[in-house]
Amino acid sequence: MGSAKRFRSAPECYASALAIEHEAARRYREFAELLEDHGDRRTAALLRELAHFQEERVAALLTRSKGLALPQLEAWRYSWIDDAPPDKVAHELVYHLMTPHDALAIALGAERRAAAFFRQVGADAEDAGLARLAAEIVEEDEHQIARIEEAIARVPRPFRYGEDYEAFVMC
Repeated sequence: MGSAKRFRSAPECYASALAIEHEAARRYREFAELLEDHGDRRTAALLRELAHFQEERVAALLTRSKGLALPQLEAWRYSWIDDAPPDKVAHELVYHLMTPHDALAIALGAERRAAAFFRQVGADAEDAGLARLAAEIVEEDEHQIARIEEAIARVPRPFRYGEDYEAFVMC
């Protein structure tokens, strides 16, 4: 997502929020399917709930921005995982090796970046309405962050060779 640029208008903020929320919904659904295929129904169900929440946010943002001329953005700039064609094999390998902990960690990082992005947008806003919009988005992101933090605490983290090997062989 990079650093927040100074938005001069609500349409710019709405466009960025929509791009971020679309990506989140897409990835949550994708991760849910992956974990369902790997037999982790509990984490998959949580990810589907998060996807549904993101889709509701998209709908609300679309309603609120109806009639505004939203700028076109490059959606790839908001991607959680690089989808560029040269990285297709790497992308599939990441998905093949992904654990529930990994999926939640990726989601947590993305939600934290989104919250930080809109926190900065709000801090830089010269318009009170734009600052309120950014604050609302941050509040919703923080709700998502809390849910993901709770979930990540319940799933086992993956084995880390450098950190876990000695403990593993010393048993």
